[in-house]
Amino acid sequence: MLCACSGEQFKFEDAPRSPESLATRDFSASGLSSRTGDWESKFEDAQVDEAESTLRDALSLNYEEARALLGRLEYQRGNFDAAFQVFHGIDIRGLTPRMTRAIVERTWQRKPRTKGDIIYSREMSMHSVSLLLEAILLKAKSLDELGRTGEAAKECKIILDTVESAMPNGMTEGIGEDCKLQEMFHKALELLPKLSTKAGCLDESIAAYRRALVRPWNLNPQRLASVQKDLATILLYGGVETCLPPQLQVWGANTPKNNIEEAILLLFVLMRKVASCEIDWDPEIMDHLTYALSISGQFEFLAEHVEQALPGIYNRAERWYFLSLCYSAAGQNEAALNLLKKVSGCSEARHEPHLPSFLFGAKLCSQDPKHAHEGINFTRKVISFHDQTKHFMGEMHKFLGICYGNAARACVLDAERVVLQRESLNSLNQASLIGHKDPELIFSLALENAVQRNLDAAFRNAIMYSDMVAGSSGRGWKLLALVVSAEERFKDAETIVDLALDEAGRIDQLELLRLKAVLLIAQEQPKQAIETYRILLSLIQAQRVEVQAKKLQSEASAEKILETQTWQDLASIYTKLELWSDAEICLDKAKCIEYYSSSSWHKTGILLEAQSLYKEALVSYSVSLLIEPDYVPSIVSTAEVLMKFGKTSLPIARSFLMNALRLEPTNHEAWLKLGLVSKMEGSLQQAADYFQAAYELKLSAPIQSFI
Repeated sequence: MLCACSGEQFKFEDAPRSPESLATRDFSASGLSSRTGDWESKFEDAQVDEAESTLRDALSLNYEEARALLGRLEYQRGNFDAAFQVFHGIDIRGLTPRMTRAIVERTWQRKPRTKGDIIYSREMSMHSVSLLLEAILLKAKSLDELGRTGEAAKECKIILDTVESAMPNGMTEGIGEDCKLQEMFHKALELLPKLSTKAGCLDESIAAYRRALVRPWNLNPQRLASVQKDLATILLYGGVETCLPPQLQVWGANTPKNNIEEAILLLFVLMRKVASCEIDWDPEIMDHLTYALSISGQFEFLAEHVEQALPGIYNRAERWYFLSLCYSAAGQNEAALNLLKKVSGCSEARHEPHLPSFLFGAKLCSQDPKHAHEGINFTRKVISFHDQTKHFMGEMHKFLGICYGNAARACVLDAERVVLQRESLNSLNQASLIGHKDPELIFSLALENAVQRNLDAAFRNAIMYSDMVAGSSGRGWKLLALVVSAEERFKDAETIVDLALDEAGRIDQLELLRLKAVLLIAQEQPKQAIETYRILLSLIQAQRVEVQAKKLQSEASAEKILETQTWQDLASIYTKLELWSDAEICLDKAKCIEYYSSSSWHKTGILLEAQSLYKEALVSYSVSLLIEPDYVPSIVSTAEVLMKFGKTSLPIARSFLMNALRLEPTNHEAWLKLGLVSKMEGSLQQAADYFQAAYELKLSAPIQSFI
């Protein structure tokens, strides 16, 4: 083997026709030159030292150049172990300072010099530097192929350290015009983080990506975008939390605080580049941004970036569907539904139906009784494409059944209501035959049976639902307790609530506590009920101390409604106990939370009526109906007050009660008051029928509304 020689040049005895060294040539993988075409057989049979000696003697190469070239050839042939052995003989540590000086000298040659500048002698050409950097890079790749990824990363890091020490402020323009230095450095920049990732050192991989981005290295826009995307990807999915080092925290309070924020910032930059056509559209960027903003709850920002996507990336139906998903996740279901209506509108009639939009529209409509008829239309459209949506049939019949039930409760005509209720149960039962293992379907079936006062079926379905979710659903326990309370088994219902409190989540727990208090009132235990309400208010107050930004908007709204209802319930208790001042205080608290609340004004009317202030009570009921014209309790209470004004007011009272029964046919209070009106008018048989209806409905009435 040849002895190590850092800079000595080996010469031909007879000068070759081209006296330049290998450092000034660009040898391809196919061969060295016409004079070296017959060496292939030599490399196959000779040892490394013999081939090296031949190269040096034939081409005027120094020791390092000869090994770099030979190693490259071995690597290109796939002889990774032989390539590594050749590269391993190069004294990289000894050559690094010379390479650094050569790069610095080349950099200074491109700048205007002053008298005080130090000019280094040109000990090594830039082509030699490029060749040696390529040798280090190929050595790293060889080690990677041999399964020694950790060592490969260390070798690759040498390239970065060498160039960075010579160019601490980044790479100057034009450095790669006549040599491969820039190309080799760019390949090393991209390879190092990948090697670190492959070796399982994700923190080092993230540091390497950041290293590639903090200085200008003349990466072309597409290549730079690829590095930014890869860094965002590993930040999102790597599972290693690495904060920015202090020297990179240059944005003050706006500095990303965690991996997710840093990844989102990178993806925002990439999306801006896409929008300005600096780089090509990459669907992976939008996929990563969708994931990052989704887990951060920033769905409005996601919608903005979907809207910024250039025309042609998404067709109109896909864009509207994507936007509807964003707005729905942000709690803006109305905006989402408006977009989905466009998909099913006349402008898209000539295009192929976008079934996912119809499916999502049906789901959203099933969650809002106001859009019940639109939900029916959405589901019928999906069902009409039976061949394409066989696996969605169970879901479609479930949504159809829910929408039928919601439409029945808003229906004006009795005959139409009966038909819709029948269709609701038929659709839900048909869905249960297709997807009987769907807990949501079983819950919907239990709820619809409960609303239609089929208590036995509702009880069975509620039990089945609780078993399917292993008792982990607060709303399942609540429905079961309400069904039991409708049979006037208040103690059993209270036991169910006590069991559910241990399993329920935060909001469900608050709702169950209020239900327990209502059950205690029904059992004529006002003191225990007041204590339960006190605990409920304490929990709401304690949770309010939390940072509001951490709460979902839906949770904050649910807590606000619960607190208002709690003060209203306390006002009802104090009204029954004739503690007028306490009742007024509770109602004032409720109105401070939500002044324009129909139920608060209704409770105020009840308080005034209990004090025989009938005209004032009538004013409060009127305010309640101005806020919500179809609020049934206020309609019934208004009729009750009118009945006390004498026979001249009975026709008006009857009109109010008939309107209440049109809105809520199962309201036993309305039937009872209607019977009293008929009795006062002298229609005793009619009154008896009304009293009978009120009695039967009272026997199956829950302690709270099922809905």
